Amino acid sequence: MSKNMFIKTLSLTAGLVLSANALSATWKMAVGDGGNSAQEAVGLKFSELLSEKTGGKYSADLFVNGQLGSEQATVNDVALGTLDLSILGSNNLAPFSPSLGIFSLPYIFENIDQAETIINSDVTKRLEQDALNQANVRIVAWSYSGFRMLTNSKHPVTTIDDLQGLFVRVPKSDLIIKTYQALGINPTPVAWSETFTALQQKVVHGQETPYAAIYSMKFAEIQKYLTETHYMFQLEPLIMSEYLFQDQSKDVQEAILAAGQEATEFSLQWIQEKEEGIKKELVAKYGLQIDQLEDEKEWVKRAQEGVWPEFYEQVGGKDKINDLLRTLGRDEI
Repeated sequence: MSKNMFIKTLSLTAGLVLSANALSATWKMAVGDGGNSAQEAVGLKFSELLSEKTGGKYSADLFVNGQLGSEQATVNDVALGTLDLSILGSNNLAPFSPSLGIFSLPYIFENIDQAETIINSDVTKRLEQDALNQANVRIVAWSYSGFRMLTNSKHPVTTIDDLQGLFVRVPKSDLIIKTYQALGINPTPVAWSETFTALQQKVVHGQETPYAAIYSMKFAEIQKYLTETHYMFQLEPLIMSEYLFQDQSKDVQEAILAAGQEATEFSLQWIQEKEEGIKKELVAKYGLQIDQLEDEKEWVKRAQEGVWPEFYEQVGGKDKINDLLRTLGRDEI
């Protein structure tokens, strides 16, 4: 085959690929949480920005409330290229890319500013590369979803001793399970899609998710007490099929990455503006009682001493944790 014929063949092939993409310009995005959640907000913003940056050619349809499967199941689907996009908790990506578990270490973040610092650091760039290498998914944006708050229907929790007698639903995450065990109770793993029913039927007394998820999933309808815990700031990646990403032209790839960066910045602004209003509405509309911990230093001590060492190797070693801590200007371990 002559050089000119080879180039023409490549151009024709590329043209066919782009034509196929043009016919499927609306991608499917799985969203674990419900409407009005931080996950939905970043997903909608990403789709809006992508449409703007591609002249309306590309966008995404969101399927909330786990309509397309559990968060962990969608990682497999995205990796295989049978699903385009998914927003999920970093703890649900960690089984496929273990270093992401570093974000689930209890009390690794002390405030939202530290979460922002890490998302914009080389630490996260390396974690994103790990996800690409290990799970074959590309992280294109992040949702700042807030600290996980403990709710329950039995009694107020203001001290670590108040956890006794509570059955608390947690995701199927070794780190989160070990954290509650270090705090003195055995939590109950329940699928996210089954959590509302489990709470309603008192199979479990409580659960722990950020304010926006508590609101979007309507947990306040069946939960009476909320305790502001700060053991885990929920960072949730928007992942994309690497097959789909590589199938795009350079211009579209750049549009995807730019939309992701701006959607991440929007997510930070969204949670800062919305969380306080959500909190007030949960109190005013549902009568949710909100309590503060009187002994959170004890929670920090038990969680860090009892959990971190067990997961050093899994998240990439102490050096990786110290890299994160140095980036935050905190003491190394």
